[in-house]
Amino acid sequence: MTQAKALEASFLAEMLGQAGLGAPSEEFGGGHGEEQFASFLKQEQARLMVEKGGIGLAEMIFRSLSERDNAAP
Repeated sequence: MTQAKALEASFLAEMLGQAGLGAPSEEFGGGHGEEQFASFLKQEQARLMVEKGGIGLAEMIFRSLSERDNAAP
């Protein structure tokens, strides 16, 4: 389950980036430092989202892998 949650967090971080989170602001931008650390912010926010329940992707992955392992001879 830990790995499934990590995968969901990675997915959410990518989606947050595509939605514009962490993009440099036009006003009062933090310069190169802001650009360097924006990915850390997205990853941490995604991890916290997963801790609070996420979007259910981790549960689906975990169930799918569990069913596959149980079906294997």
